[in-house]
Amino acid sequence: MTDSHNPAPYSGTLFFDVNETLLDTTELNRVVAQRLGDRPERAEAWFTSLLHHSLVESVTGSWHNFGDIAEAVLQMTATRYGITLPADATPLADIIAAMPAHPDVAAGLSALQQQGFTLVALTNSSAALAEKQLSSAGLARLFTRILSVEQVQVYKPDLKVYQWAMQEMDQPASQCMMVAAHGWDVGGAKRAGMKTAFVTRKGQALYPLAPAPDLIVSDIGTLAAKLKPLC
Repeated sequence: MTDSHNPAPYSGTLFFDVNETLLDTTELNRVVAQRLGDRPERAEAWFTSLLHHSLVESVTGSWHNFGDIAEAVLQMTATRYGITLPADATPLADIIAAMPAHPDVAAGLSALQQQGFTLVALTNSSAALAEKQLSSAGLARLFTRILSVEQVQVYKPDLKVYQWAMQEMDQPASQCMMVAAHGWDVGGAKRAGMKTAFVTRKGQALYPLAPAPDLIVSDIGTLAAKLKPLC
């Protein structure tokens, strides 16, 4: 019998975005800015264009993996500013694969796992790249599954991605929460029926026209603390 003062842990599934939400993109941004004339604002333009063109792929029925789109958009951005990129530069995918976790992530994920949650990575990165990322950051052991959009060949926030992810985990939307530092990601997940938590990483903001998230937290440790009373 379950004690009403000490209820059984909630066993819902938490889906986590990887890039920026869990992993720190500082070094990636520095490298891209350096290649684009040491201009940080150009790195921001590159990332915005990367997201834009991943969605262009989805709506036009095309498919290239995220690393290839990242390189193509970097070339586009360099051309826009009249910059010639070095031919022998380290591939962006190698830099993305080595990004470290934010300081709060490992302890926060461990707390959530101990509270009874199933942790799933749901990422726009390819499956191979996501495995490298989470292994390099020391986080892979905390996840039950690593799900890549390449399996459905459309990018988040297409609703099909979230619907497919819930089906893969055999969970109803009422038992699923998407955790992300991107307003477009939590907005898409919310429209797909998931609960959502927005992580306020530096420079990120919610999209005002999207449905409001269920939770807004500063980091993964705070998410664990806020979900604990719901257990």
